[in-house]
Amino acid sequence: MSPLSTIRIRDFIVTQDGWIFSVISYSMPSDRRINALLRYVPDEKGERMRSDGLRFHKMEFEESFKFLRENKPEYILGGSHSIPIADVVEILRPDVRIHALLSHPVIKVIADTFREGGIPASKMGVTGSWLCDLATPTSDIDFVVYGKSFFDAIEILKRAKAEGKISELDESLWRKIYEKRSPEISFDEFLIHEVRKGNRGMVEGRYFDLLYVNDGKKPPRYARGKVLGRCRIEAVVTDASHAFDSPAVFKVDHKEVEEVLSFTHTYAGQVMEGEVMEAKGVLEEIEGKKRLIVGTTREAKGEWIRSLTLIGEG
Repeated sequence: MSPLSTIRIRDFIVTQDGWIFSVISYSMPSDRRINALLRYVPDEKGERMRSDGLRFHKMEFEESFKFLRENKPEYILGGSHSIPIADVVEILRPDVRIHALLSHPVIKVIADTFREGGIPASKMGVTGSWLCDLATPTSDIDFVVYGKSFFDAIEILKRAKAEGKISELDESLWRKIYEKRSPEISFDEFLIHEVRKGNRGMVEGRYFDLLYVNDGKKPPRYARGKVLGRCRIEAVVTDASHAFDSPAVFKVDHKEVEEVLSFTHTYAGQVMEGEVMEAKGVLEEIEGKKRLIVGTTREAKGEWIRSLTLIGEG
């Protein structure tokens, strides 16, 4: 099929085999392939069941690569999943799916909180297992907010917590998230950064997080550059307007590096404008400009972003 509009991160796609992929980069109508990650495959013994009774198996990261190597090796290009648009039969969009989910009491509370705070319904969505109709009774809620409304939603969420409508996460859940992310910073530093971001909350014991999606007609796209080696920098962040995007982008004032990109969600929103950033990753050059890439592997071992200003070292 040929999509009628831009395919965005947080969308999911379904192939002619019934395989469900999460979209991990923005795609334009002219593109022939979509960068996505295999998440669910039909399986009679699968642990997830859709409302129509069809069962699916949820793929772990390494498992998804093994599955594709054995069943569709042509879907792996350059070390990532790349799906031909011709094989896509359906696009699942968070801003469409949310309308069918408002009957769920927790999702309704979240959506109503933002709507009452002035966020248009068209700027909200739900992604992840809820988007695919494969959520379990304990599934977290990945709540999408599009464009600049995301930053308004952060402020609304802060007020809702102060008023007791939405709860903050407790330490045990923070530790669970930390262990899952396994970042290259201490738990205390992780917690300081995450609490400041303000994009997570609890409703009736259910955890949810807010996810940013660029709603521009031409979202930024990033080609790979020439690798120059590993590098650690300290620099003042001059523009963090896309710090919650994927990749997260931080423009910096540095004698050599123009921007820092994070391809791991762990460090999205990590540093604010005017703050001193410390970042370690891989230095790339493209079109005569240099940038530092954090998250060059899924684990991002030996790579990080910290706000030295926030932790009192800048």
